[in-house]
Amino acid sequence: MSNLINRWRSGLAKTSKATFGQISALLGTSEVTDETYEQLEALLIKADLGMETSESLLEVIWERERQDGITKTSELNDILRDELRRKLKSPPELDFSASPTVVLIVGVNGSGKTTTIAKLGKRYTEQNRTVIFGAADTYRAAAVDQLQIWGERLDIPVIAGQQNGDPGAVAYDTVKASVARSADLVFIDTAGRLHTRFNLMEELKKVYRVVGKALPGAPHHVWLIMDATTGQNALQQAHAFKEAVNVTGVILAKLDSSARGGMAFAIQEELGLPILFAGLGESAQDLQPFDPDLFIEGILAQEELG
Repeated sequence: MSNLINRWRSGLAKTSKATFGQISALLGTSEVTDETYEQLEALLIKADLGMETSESLLEVIWERERQDGITKTSELNDILRDELRRKLKSPPELDFSASPTVVLIVGVNGSGKTTTIAKLGKRYTEQNRTVIFGAADTYRAAAVDQLQIWGERLDIPVIAGQQNGDPGAVAYDTVKASVARSADLVFIDTAGRLHTRFNLMEELKKVYRVVGKALPGAPHHVWLIMDATTGQNALQQAHAFKEAVNVTGVILAKLDSSARGGMAFAIQEELGLPILFAGLGESAQDLQPFDPDLFIEGILAQEELG
């Protein structure tokens, strides 16, 4: 357990030091003043919680201060920790009862989709599940090559098509192959696309529909990979993906490279989507099921991190 705690603390070190460390410094031993709240609001927004989330958090803290007669900022620290935890929901138990269970992986270019798929593949093969990858990012040869390299390393079959071919056809073939081979889990990589590109988003909708034709009820999950280094800028993208293909959960990648881990609160507050996994480093073991308690511990652990 201590190794897991250390992994979260290490992965969230940049977020802790850059922003939440300043919040903890503010909430030291001084008296609570109007300026305290002004500074706290500015730091919460800087921490990428977003305006809406920050304001709602401050309202609750202010109300609790009035009710409890708090005068020291150190007492606000405990309230802040409680309210931050209240903002985060534990991820649901993932339903892999369908055979095969088809998971569509979506997100913008550079968000870390292909690497995350590889980590997921390793995770579930180690749980003795049979996995198949679908390389439906047909526009980027490097994406197909990368997934095939990962497939060879992990001994996971990869279904691919011609470069610049129809991604819907690859997705369809992947699902059909997984049924024929009695696979347990299917992860389909899709082309990274900007949420502002109408044609590309329409094509993603087509892939979603084609998967359903190949296997009624599929895709069973649609997971959006969000790059934690982009902070609040990723939320507008996420809204578009959620609307287009019924996103069911978020994987927060590159948390270890980001000082903007506070976006986790905005994801749940503004998108209403569960965070399923968090990327805390480069290795497969660093893709961890999202744990709200360890997340809070990590971002507020500035005293242990130096």
